[in-house]
Amino acid sequence: MLGAIGAYIFAIMPRIKRKPRRWKKVYYAHRGLFDNRSDAPENTLRAFQKAMEAGYGIEMDLQLTKDEQVVVFHDTDMKRVCGVPGRICDYTYEDLRNFSVYGTDQKIPLFKEALELVDGRVPLIIELKYRNFSNRICEKADEFLKDYKGEYCIESFHPWALMWYRKHRPEIRRGQLAMNFQRQEGNYSPEQIVVRHLLTNFLGRPDFIAYDIRDKEALSKNICRKLFKCPSVAWTVRSPRQLEQSRPYYDYFIFEGFRP
Repeated sequence: MLGAIGAYIFAIMPRIKRKPRRWKKVYYAHRGLFDNRSDAPENTLRAFQKAMEAGYGIEMDLQLTKDEQVVVFHDTDMKRVCGVPGRICDYTYEDLRNFSVYGTDQKIPLFKEALELVDGRVPLIIELKYRNFSNRICEKADEFLKDYKGEYCIESFHPWALMWYRKHRPEIRRGQLAMNFQRQEGNYSPEQIVVRHLLTNFLGRPDFIAYDIRDKEALSKNICRKLFKCPSVAWTVRSPRQLEQSRPYYDYFIFEGFRP
């Protein structure tokens, strides 16, 4: 029994030594300060500009195009946001320039454009959409981040992305994304169960845990926070009431749909 407990604690343990300093305590606008019914839809330069003007940090999502350009976009499928079939990886960047985001004049931005716009004025949480066990998203994004002077951290659902950063860029703050995939998505695959309980932390040794706010009492997340003082990030807070209810369980907050 004690051996099993010890193995569990070892598996979920975050980074203990040579940890980055604590990061700026601000609220992070999920995909920018967006409204998909306005001229500033999600993950666009205009939504990022609005977040900066309001003094918020920014959370954004990165994917690779067919020609390996790093773009800011959340969904794998393009139907919801751009009204066209296919995935981001099915199109070149030049193809993507033909599509509008939610019918506005905003286009899917290059990651480089987003970094140039922000220019270190607010901190960033950057989610890497890791696909097919390929490190290319890590490598390509880091081509721009290695010279970026602003404050940022990376996060991913996939522990292999954290492993890449642990090996190649250990000085960068890295976070494990997780949720109760079984309750929220009906996904009972073994790998999702393992990630839900943070049992892959031994691979990436994250500096923070970004966990679905609907599961604020998740055991492994709370053990990391209480026992190892590992910061916990709530996603996604959607009301002032939800924010107040979640404060005892989290240290940082990613929000949308209101202004905290």
